[in-house]
Amino acid sequence: MTATLRAPRYRRGLLYCVGAALLAVAFTACTVGPNYHRPQVEVPDSYRGAPAVEAQTAEAASLADEKWWEVFQDQELQGLIRTALANNYDVRIAATRVLQGQAQLGITRADQFPSLGAGANITSVRNPTIGPIPAYEFTTGEITATAAWNLDFWGKYRRATEAARANLLASEWSRRQVISTLVASVASSYFQLRQLDLALDISRRTLASRKESLELTSLLTEHGIDTMLDQRQAEELVYTASAQIPDLERQVAQQENNISLLLGHNPGPIARGLKLAEQPHAPEVPAGLPSSLLERRPDIRQVEAELIAANARIGVARAAYFPQISLTGTAGFQSSALSNLFTGEQGVWSLVGGLTQPIFEGGRLKSNVRLAEAQQQQMLLTYQQTIKGAFRDVANALVAYRKNREFRIEQEKLTAASQDAARLSEMRFKAGVSDYLEVLTNETNYFSNELTLAQARFSEVQALVQLYQVLGGGWQE
Repeated sequence: MTATLRAPRYRRGLLYCVGAALLAVAFTACTVGPNYHRPQVEVPDSYRGAPAVEAQTAEAASLADEKWWEVFQDQELQGLIRTALANNYDVRIAATRVLQGQAQLGITRADQFPSLGAGANITSVRNPTIGPIPAYEFTTGEITATAAWNLDFWGKYRRATEAARANLLASEWSRRQVISTLVASVASSYFQLRQLDLALDISRRTLASRKESLELTSLLTEHGIDTMLDQRQAEELVYTASAQIPDLERQVAQQENNISLLLGHNPGPIARGLKLAEQPHAPEVPAGLPSSLLERRPDIRQVEAELIAANARIGVARAAYFPQISLTGTAGFQSSALSNLFTGEQGVWSLVGGLTQPIFEGGRLKSNVRLAEAQQQQMLLTYQQTIKGAFRDVANALVAYRKNREFRIEQEKLTAASQDAARLSEMRFKAGVSDYLEVLTNETNYFSNELTLAQARFSEVQALVQLYQVLGGGWQE
């Protein structure tokens, strides 16, 4: 088809198109649906279990404000954490979710803009002479550009973009939560490995000492100084210590394998640094202001971003009640002769405006709005629940760190006392004042208390790791 239009009329048509587009833009300021406002949350003045001095401070620093390499000063542990951050699969998977969120935001945001396209075609026809109809041949060419725009008059696409942007932010905070969890997991697993190393060292040292005592007891039994009961009791001490070693070696190997997985490596040995008793940590650590927890904890920020997205989707659902306005335009050149395609009055254009108003959907639109509102209420409750759980986590971690430290101090005293009791009972036995049963009892108590002390040292540093994590630390890069 060939269209021949006058140039002035063609220019007027273009002006109409531009004017209509500008008018449409002027009307796109309306956005239905509720705007997001952060919900009111009851925040305590201080954490339960926080030091009394800190609770009275108006502005208190927090342990979570420190970078993880400032909290964990063991050089080998720092190297393990850096390796884990680079290779851990959970972190890499979380990073891909952020990339997915960025792509989804781009897809959703594109709905706000017109779509443009261009096309060209050439048609050549040649027919031979058929009866009275002479042969003929003609060629036509056409170049067109098309534009289509669904006007965002009610803010449907802007609300959808708002939701997609909030989902992207949620995926980013989720990635930071994964980093925080990974840092805590590597530190905790490393400290547990050092605790197992300490327990293994205690068992081996105890076994060597008890073997020497067994040799002496066996010699005294042979000469009739000690009884066979004394020898059997000495053997019992040896076997008690030796039985611990294989099980501890198993736990050490398995713990190294667990850490290797966190590092993204195949199972293998793990480098060691400071001993468990040498790990630096202050007697009291600042928790900071409870209100800052809402800004620092990645899980709280993630849930809030999901709440923002759910709130925006209410606007998307409500916008479906209103008319959908669309504009479609086409402009180009068409001619039966390619030589004059861009000359003369060969311009063609068309502009179509459409309006669609839902009338009956069988309750679909109302149900979509109710669904969006119910999802928003669910996320609101989840947000509030997450905050309450965060305050509980901090309170538990504070009391755990303080009480574990107190327990470790008392356990050190108990271990020192049992060590001295074992030494005195050994002296009394050698002097013939007491039988070997006394040595057996005190040696058993000393060995058990040493292992308990090793566990107490781990529990103390483990509580520090947990406190650092629940305060929202560890994700800062």
